[in-house]
Amino acid sequence: MERTKEKITVIAQAEYPVAEIGNITKKVRGRTLLKNVSFTVESGEICGLLGPNGAGKTTLIRALTGLIRPDSGDIIIGGCSVVREREAAVTNVGAIVESPIFFPYMTGRENLENLALLHPNLPDRAARKRRVNEVLEVVRMDKRADEKIKTYSLGMKQRLGIAQALLGDPELLILDEPANGLDPIGIRELRELILKLKTEFGKTILVSSHLLDELQKICDRIVVIREGELVFAGSRNEMIGDHQSLEDAFVEMMTR
Repeated sequence: MERTKEKITVIAQAEYPVAEIGNITKKVRGRTLLKNVSFTVESGEICGLLGPNGAGKTTLIRALTGLIRPDSGDIIIGGCSVVREREAAVTNVGAIVESPIFFPYMTGRENLENLALLHPNLPDRAARKRRVNEVLEVVRMDKRADEKIKTYSLGMKQRLGIAQALLGDPELLILDEPANGLDPIGIRELRELILKLKTEFGKTILVSSHLLDELQKICDRIVVIREGELVFAGSRNEMIGDHQSLEDAFVEMMTR
């Protein structure tokens, strides 16, 4: 049966994993960055990606977004292989990797309108304008959209970055350290936005972060990698177990 993508205003009810990572291995100059990593990201869930510095998280995210090709294994996103059908697969992915980059002397709306030109499923000006308006409203930037980027706070730039990632209505949203540099208010606003994307719009989200208390508040499942290998994939409650917090469970796992 052909899989169709629901509109952003409808909670998706897919019966298949949005992302299937199967035995991914990646080596660079003789060093193994990922070794036989396998897990799934289920439809409509928020999945936290954890690991110490150098664990392979960035390499994994680059593979998920089609920026690098694994040496072996495959990644299926939205039913398409990133290895064999890269262009089709990455249209199912929206991502913020590190800090989003915009032209500071253009407005938020102008930046998004330029970026919308890159999306094949926004074929004409009317569709692009409509979609830009939709995502600006979702991230609550519609009232500041016509101000220049150089006047935006870091939190506003992060929200605009999420709007950018949503332009193509992706099946999988990947956020790499989205709270970096944010103050407590900005972190709370970001948390509320991520939860809104899940509960109101049915988005499937993979979040990589070192803020374990934040991940404990938003994640349904947790994936942990260390030295390029998968060491845990399961529910948040399974990860925490008898510990006081996700942080305690993670620290113990890393020091075994």
